[in-house]
Amino acid sequence: MINLLKKIFGSSPKTDFASLVKEGALILDVRTRAEFKQGHIKGAINLPLNELENHISKLKKDQTIITCCASGMRSTSAARILKSHHFTRIHNGGGWNSLTNKIA
Repeated sequence: MINLLKKIFGSSPKTDFASLVKEGALILDVRTRAEFKQGHIKGAINLPLNELENHISKLKKDQTIITCCASGMRSTSAARILKSHHFTRIHNGGGWNSLTNKIA
């Protein structure tokens, strides 16, 4: 019951995105190509959300993946899609600008 409450109210431990990246996590930016060209995290790959399911086979199911977008809405959807395809090491990084600060 306590774990459920922690999940609901956000009291669970914070993800250490910097450590995940140092350990080889893939940063998956699901914004449009135009948005990605305007700025992105170095080393991130761009796979727009509307194309994710068509190209999901390009991703490794056993790799740690951090999703990001502009605000966190699309990255949440991308994480959900990946989990529905049995990816298990998925972390929603939210907005790419915010994620940049978390991995610095």
